[in-house]
Amino acid sequence: MRLIALAALCLLAACAAWNQPLNPPLQGENAGIVDQAKLEPGELYVGLAFSGGGMRASAFAYGMLEELKAQGVVTGTPNGVLDHVRLVTGVSGGSVTAAQFGLYGPAGIQGYRENYLLTNAEKYMANSVLNPVTLVKGLSGGANGRTTFARYLDEVLFHKATFADLRARSGIKTWINATDMANNTPFLFSPETFDALCSDLSKVPISEAVAASAAFPLVFSPIVLEAHQGKCDYREPDWLTAARNNPEATSAMKAQARALESYANPEEVKFVKLLDGGITDNFGTTGLAVERARAQAAYAPMTPEEAVKMTRMLFLVANAGVEKDYSWTQKVPGPGGLGLGMSIATASMSAATRSGYDAMKGELRNWQEELVEWRCGLSLAEVRRLRGSTNGWDCQDVKLFVGQASFEAVPKEMREKLNKVPTRLRLKPDEVDLVIEAGRLATRLTPEYNGFLAALDGNSVESRIAAGIAAGGRRIVPVGQ
Repeated sequence: MRLIALAALCLLAACAAWNQPLNPPLQGENAGIVDQAKLEPGELYVGLAFSGGGMRASAFAYGMLEELKAQGVVTGTPNGVLDHVRLVTGVSGGSVTAAQFGLYGPAGIQGYRENYLLTNAEKYMANSVLNPVTLVKGLSGGANGRTTFARYLDEVLFHKATFADLRARSGIKTWINATDMANNTPFLFSPETFDALCSDLSKVPISEAVAASAAFPLVFSPIVLEAHQGKCDYREPDWLTAARNNPEATSAMKAQARALESYANPEEVKFVKLLDGGITDNFGTTGLAVERARAQAAYAPMTPEEAVKMTRMLFLVANAGVEKDYSWTQKVPGPGGLGLGMSIATASMSAATRSGYDAMKGELRNWQEELVEWRCGLSLAEVRRLRGSTNGWDCQDVKLFVGQASFEAVPKEMREKLNKVPTRLRLKPDEVDLVIEAGRLATRLTPEYNGFLAALDGNSVESRIAAGIAAGGRRIVPVGQ
């Protein structure tokens, strides 16, 4: 009987939740993800990055958005700091909130708690580890396909919106990040990537990108994209050629260039298999380096108009990661089986989180230096053309603040409760509200965020710096100083 049962399970494994590719061939060329002309360039530029961590990450990112909105008195705008967000990037659970905000803007957070965070996003999922069918499907490639989580996202949030809809509705540059398992690199849902695939990004559902970003190994089967080589007139970008031949190019940039090369080569890639973005880049900041290299301009990912008008930039990361689990270290056995697979994936994501944040800060530090040099090299006529006036022009007046809001900032009692919140797509209402409040509090206590607010006109620098020191015990120093 056991052999018969095992054979039956193996047959079921052949019916694992494989995802057939949905991305169509490219007709013409891929336009930018958003039309940045929809937003008027201003003196403030805010970028947000949301980490992975299931519904916990979605709720924590939402808490950050709520706190940023609450600063309407400081910024003098209806939605506070949110009205100055020009870039949002997300991974896994954080990609849900990133996509929601990117698609709908500040209005997208209205009702988000009730419509998504308090609901059961596992409604269509097979997720019981006690069910042998689920277990075998998971081990054979993934227990759940796009008809589970992606389907739910379309029902409650995105309503089958595509990247074409994102471009039509929003001026917020939105990056959704997954992991290319063959190339072992971050995969960015961007025109650059889809050009190499000869595929039309505008027709890809946003839910497809988010499902790829959140496809945790074993729980989900990979989202599959087809490489349509030969169906478009693809020419590799100049930065890719430069990365291949430049000995000073970073290994990360060379890896990204190599991945794009493989997409254009039918002997190497026919289908791209995507899993959780947190495996390689848990903050989704790879796009920053790619955008700067792609544009080959000091002001990227900004437009020239934004780069000339901007004087204060905030890049804030929402890190919803929990503390380490030492339970396996108290005995000789374990982990094994499913627990071992989960442990390996979690270890990879934790390493990506640490290295990703450090790399991002270094990239932004270099960016600030190059931006100031570019601004100071402009003629007054060019400044007037881009800025509208030379009144008050100071080419060096650029301050960049980079901060990370995490559970570490909140009081110990709250942190202990947060560390017990599971990484799932369904949480109890009290858990959701706890994480939301943590997101607000952690943002409020981030010294670099307080430094940014202090640098705005009409604020008390001394009081903001004092608040930052009290919150984090560190002196607020803009990046590059």
